[in-house]
Amino acid sequence: MDHQLRRRALGARLEDLQVDALYVTRRPNVRYLTGFTGSAGQVLVAADASVFSTDGRYTEQSRHEVPDIERETYGGGVKASQLLAAHCERLGIERLGFQADELTVAAHGRLSEALDGVEMVGVDDLVGELRWIKDDEELHLLRRAQAATDDAFERILEALAVGVTERQIALELEHAMRRDGSDGLAFDSIVAFGESAAEPHHEPGHRALEEGDVIKLDFGAKVGGYHADMTRTVAFGEPAAELRKIHDIVRQSQQAGIDAVRAGVSGGEVDAVARAVIADAGYGERFTHGLGHGVGLEVHEGPSVGHEIDDVLPVGAVVTVEPGIYVPGLGGVRIEDMVEVTDDGCRVIGTASRELIEL
Repeated sequence: MDHQLRRRALGARLEDLQVDALYVTRRPNVRYLTGFTGSAGQVLVAADASVFSTDGRYTEQSRHEVPDIERETYGGGVKASQLLAAHCERLGIERLGFQADELTVAAHGRLSEALDGVEMVGVDDLVGELRWIKDDEELHLLRRAQAATDDAFERILEALAVGVTERQIALELEHAMRRDGSDGLAFDSIVAFGESAAEPHHEPGHRALEEGDVIKLDFGAKVGGYHADMTRTVAFGEPAAELRKIHDIVRQSQQAGIDAVRAGVSGGEVDAVARAVIADAGYGERFTHGLGHGVGLEVHEGPSVGHEIDDVLPVGAVVTVEPGIYVPGLGGVRIEDMVEVTDDGCRVIGTASRELIEL
């Protein structure tokens, strides 16, 4: 990936923020700008220079992960704030931007004390906004993550049997995704049987599978730092008539949402189209969350797709479309897919059927 190009794109936007440089500390943003995968890394980005810093644990790792940028190591009596102050003085930085919702009050205090004469300016997450648009390499990794997710779904259908528990299936999902090429889980898998499926974010427990249950599976693989996110709801035996009806409504809602996705529309507009299908069917109060979110280096990132969301979808963004209906005491249905935004619509990433699967 061309991390230099990304840093140059960020540097070109600094004037808009009215800062001389941006101090980036959020791990996904640091990885996006440098390729560094460790837990302690920061990058200072100015218009014509960038500096990466980390502690002594990652000196060698950063040497091969971050070869195209000036690197500094702190520790052994040298503080990160001292290195930052020295670079600000060397580069003539008078106004230093930082992500306002990322830096803690304590960290801000330490930096302010060290950066004598440098004004610290809280700004929005500009790097996160740049991450909305995926390049070809990012899309390739997202497709690989989705392929591992699709394969795991096919495998897990064979493991569903009377008496198996939600936790056992969650563990089998993890094993299946790793066998099929995942580096790890995109997030803790949601496995919900029967009435538990009425909880949008149910934590798998010891509930055993019974005939007539619906099974909600929300899971995803991670490849090269990029996440997949998919939900399917299947029937184990003959489901309740209302749940069969709900599945059909949710499928229609999702398709309406997918059909509404295209570059230039807002997340709120897409949400409204899909939500109307559920509301018209009489279940509006049972769709209790937004329609979707961006996916990439984080499983939840921008742009957002939800009620009255103003985020405008750009070409190259990858977002989820995931309507759901949840009825306490009965169960629930959610169907979710990632889609790539195009000029005239979108492309669904993934191949798993969205029809009701009956086992």
